[in-house]
Amino acid sequence: MIELKNTSKSFGRVEAVKNVSFRIREENVFGLIGTNGAGKSTVLRMAAGVLKPDEGLVLVDGMNAYDNTDAKKRCFFIADEPYFFAHATPRDMERYYSSVYEKFSREAYYMYLASFGLDSRRKIESFSKGMKKQLALICGISSQTKYLLCDETFDGLDPVMRQGVKSIFAQEMERRGLTPVIASHNLRELEDICDHVGLLHQGGILLSRQLDEMKCNIQKVQCVFASEEEAKRMLSALTVVRQEKRGSLYTLTVRGERDEVIAMFAAAETHFYEVLPLSLEEIFISETEVEGYDVKKLLLG
Repeated sequence: MIELKNTSKSFGRVEAVKNVSFRIREENVFGLIGTNGAGKSTVLRMAAGVLKPDEGLVLVDGMNAYDNTDAKKRCFFIADEPYFFAHATPRDMERYYSSVYEKFSREAYYMYLASFGLDSRRKIESFSKGMKKQLALICGISSQTKYLLCDETFDGLDPVMRQGVKSIFAQEMERRGLTPVIASHNLRELEDICDHVGLLHQGGILLSRQLDEMKCNIQKVQCVFASEEEAKRMLSALTVVRQEKRGSLYTLTVRGERDEVIAMFAAAETHFYEVLPLSLEEIFISETEVEGYDVKKLLLG
């Protein structure tokens, strides 16, 4: 488990991370969401032991992350702009990482290079942005570390490649218990892969929840009530988080278990009702608006 306890980090007068606390549990995909400048990269770099927090603790399996070899060897950090040695080839990077990570798999490395169509002898500086992202991911997966810390992993990858990377994450989680931590400004990229999501805003953690729990306790309903009186009765009986009305059609986001909400609408006087799935973006909008934030201004998608 990776844990941040009351963690803060500043760069001069800029407070990048402010008193952040949350846990990243093993064998879960943790999505760290937030706009550019929200503190995502700083959090990942502290978890990887690259940066030392000014205050608080950053622990990897109970060990301080900073300047700790035992903690660092459990993590592989992939930056938004991956770094490679000047004039290096993928073969050169394999030699380097296999000397750093004792469990580095050369077999997996060259298998993934072939699968991604990357030439092991070609200069990396001639690769496109997407190819460099692919190579960084291959290095990270092949290192066989317990935690893979990814900063804007899918930026620069085409849709087919994005799905391929997600499939690799799933395979590695099943095979050896990999825990991917993925920072992104795009909720839609993470919706189909994350188990737990955290929202950073201006250096602070605004929300950190298990995705299944969030989905189970909030429902989206479209309905047409038989009368305005029935609409008023139901709106007062429900715990309404968001409400929109176009003509006679209501679109409601309400708290409660799915079966409970369905039962209430089945007993109500309606011409029509339907319980619809919520997107991750809609869940975050609903949860954060309750706290007084307009998440639509915070997140890109």
